[in-house]
Amino acid sequence: MFLNLSITDPINNFVTWLVSHYGEFFHGITLFLLHYFLIPLELALRWIPPWAVLIALGLLGFHATKRFLPTFLFVACAYLIGCFGLWDKLMLTLALMMVSTFLCVLIGIPLGILTSKSNRLRSIVLPVLDVMQTMPGFVYLIPVLMLFNLGKVPAIFATIIYALPPLIRLTDLGIRQVDADTKEAAAAFGTSPWQMLIGVELPLARPSIMAGINQTIMMALAMVVVASMIGARGLGEDVLEGINTLNVGKGSQAGIAVVILAIIIDRISQAYGMEARQRRLLNGKR
Repeated sequence: MFLNLSITDPINNFVTWLVSHYGEFFHGITLFLLHYFLIPLELALRWIPPWAVLIALGLLGFHATKRFLPTFLFVACAYLIGCFGLWDKLMLTLALMMVSTFLCVLIGIPLGILTSKSNRLRSIVLPVLDVMQTMPGFVYLIPVLMLFNLGKVPAIFATIIYALPPLIRLTDLGIRQVDADTKEAAAAFGTSPWQMLIGVELPLARPSIMAGINQTIMMALAMVVVASMIGARGLGEDVLEGINTLNVGKGSQAGIAVVILAIIIDRISQAYGMEARQRRLLNGKR
């Protein structure tokens, strides 16, 4: 009844060819990311005293929210992670997430801008994003592992594949939703396309772009446990160990730490995505 079709061999042959011909190139990418991004950031975060990190978190939280209660809760929750004995692993997870998010922003915002300017490019990019979002993470871990081996770098690339789509989509959406009358008024004053983008479209699309960054960060944190399965250390390592040894307490404790980190980052990034008027209304001011 069914035709005998299979894409297994073509895909395997392609990945084998890629590894044999460009293995050194991918090894170079691994060394570059490790030596110039991930390892220096990990060392810096672990070298900074915890009290300094907590103070910096408090200042950042207050600058974002302009409220004392959320700021206090951010610091208290981060302090609780330290009380769990997970501070070092928190810093490792934070470093992995920061590098992944930075690369997502570096790729996602420019690609989202280009997509918003071309319907043809959009028709090509959107199906690719659909595949990236719906493909099970363990499927694309296989070629990533073959190209980059076990460790933190494949975890970064797996996280990028999983977390990049919402940033591209929301950047595209935010720029497309900029009011046409506003753009016409700016064009009437002789605004160049670059000035239009920098001075009009990006500022007006900022809430949407910040929502995309927020979603990217949340999805990057969602990959913490998966990343630990391929050699990335951090909070996911304790969750994975709890699963393997049926140590519910250890896994739950690390899981709570991940949730706390996610809530802190979510609230701060959401606050930065709000317009000034929305922030004043939230704080009870007019």
